[in-house]
Amino acid sequence: MSASPPEDLVKHWESEQERLRQQVVEDDTEDWQRRPDFLGLQRVGGVDLSFIKGDEVNACAQLVVLSYPDLELLYEDSQMVALTAPYIAGFLAFRETPFLLEALQRLKLTRPELMPQVVFVDGNGLFHYREFGLACHLGVLSGIPSVGVAKNLLQVQGVYKNEEHQSQIAVLQTGGESFPLISASGKVLGKALRSSDKSSKPVYVSVGHRISLDTAVRLTHSCCRYRVPEPIRQADVRSREYLRVHFPATQT
Repeated sequence: MSASPPEDLVKHWESEQERLRQQVVEDDTEDWQRRPDFLGLQRVGGVDLSFIKGDEVNACAQLVVLSYPDLELLYEDSQMVALTAPYIAGFLAFRETPFLLEALQRLKLTRPELMPQVVFVDGNGLFHYREFGLACHLGVLSGIPSVGVAKNLLQVQGVYKNEEHQSQIAVLQTGGESFPLISASGKVLGKALRSSDKSSKPVYVSVGHRISLDTAVRLTHSCCRYRVPEPIRQADVRSREYLRVHFPATQT
């Protein structure tokens, strides 16, 4: 049985989230975001971490940058990292963000012309216990527009995976259709998006930083060849492949 997290650490992280939450910009800040075809957008980033099987500490932190709209690989960075901060629900960013920021900083130092104009994060943004998930955390600290895309529904703030939610999913017939995720207080925290005609399972899109929700949903759909947007899918595939090649005995 794992020990309870230190109360002072939780309080510190809560106050840090509250402080950084004030810096989130929930509106479009770039010219390309306001264009129907995203004209001017040339580079989209994706980040993810994949863990060695059975190991909650050692992971591959992955950054990819793809061309837009072709979604071809321009850059990749795979780095083994050791996550020393404890895992506490609602505070994932404190474990993962430092390593994702380091990857972006390495890119800025070595190939600044390939810096992404927006970053897709495998996780939530404003759709979070305190409206400050991993996508917000990375966006605010990097200053780069960011979008949170989660594969599973976080049941939070009165949003539940119940019969009503399932019936709303059933109404989504074609790729690009969505419905809002509304908190008990009436605030729209994100949207469930049918990202592809081929997949009836939605993804859950929320604002990270410096982008509006409607733009985040449109952009996510435009980056999907399959259910998961290509920047996140490529980051996941390449981090898992890195572990398979470098740690073959642990991945069976």
